[in-house]
Amino acid sequence: LTILEDSNPDGSAQDTRGNKNGVDLNRNFPATNFKPHRMFGITPLSQPESRAVHDLVLKLKPHLVIVAHSWHDDRFINFDGPAQELALRFSRLSSYPVRESEDIAATPGSMGSWVGHMLDIPILTLEYLRGREPWTAWQETRTAILAVILDQAAVAPPVAKKTGRAGRAAGE
Repeated sequence: LTILEDSNPDGSAQDTRGNKNGVDLNRNFPATNFKPHRMFGITPLSQPESRAVHDLVLKLKPHLVIVAHSWHDDRFINFDGPAQELALRFSRLSSYPVRESEDIAATPGSMGSWVGHMLDIPILTLEYLRGREPWTAWQETRTAILAVILDQAAVAPPVAKKTGRAGRAAGE
């Protein structure tokens, strides 16, 4: 389990969606639907924060990605790639409705588009109601978050464990 608390610390400090360069980092990934724009970056991964997240995903090769955002007037779970069943389970356990990507604003160059559709890794985007008290939001969703993590861990292939000898997997 890897937790990245905040991939946009400058934006968080300034209470803005963009980083210090005014770029929405969630539109700066090398997805096939990337669109160059001053607010999305002229090229994919033009921002150090999105490059860091990109490199982390490629290094870790996760079996599931959960991203937490906030939405202006609603709360819901969204998914990309092979994550529909996980989204439905999350919804049942949390009462957060599933919203299809087509029902919300277009997200060119998003992490969901890149991770879910290009890398074929299940990705859930959890949209908390903006301004919701964090502890209350966690209480509403913790059972669902832990359940989908455990569900995906149960079907994930085992990771080879390293022995004390460099480059040798356990049992060799």
